[in-house]
Amino acid sequence: MRIEKFEDILSWQKSKELCIAIYRIFESSNDFGFRNQIERASVSIMNNIAEGFERQTNNEFKQFLYIAKGSCGEVRSMLYLAKEVEKISLNDFDKLYSMTIEISKLLSGLIKTL
Repeated sequence: MRIEKFEDILSWQKSKELCIAIYRIFESSNDFGFRNQIERASVSIMNNIAEGFERQTNNEFKQFLYIAKGSCGEVRSMLYLAKEVEKISLNDFDKLYSMTIEISKLLSGLIKTL
């Protein structure tokens, strides 16, 4: 399958799902600093994939994918904190954690193909 637009990229699609899930899970949180940081990190994943693709060079795309992968790690790290201080349920942690692992693997695979 040929990727013609960033919306065709599976890791972008999955990161959009992650972002929506994070916004929904943390929408009622009163810890605005934490909520803002995890939301921004999740948005960074999908936006860096999109921005890198739109640069239309493999080297720049790859660099943005590395940034997206780093943001994915940031989200995962924050999920541990959210779990430990009981901002999210174990079920929500497991769901979001699994999503970040899948996205990270997809990004690694895409980086290798470039």
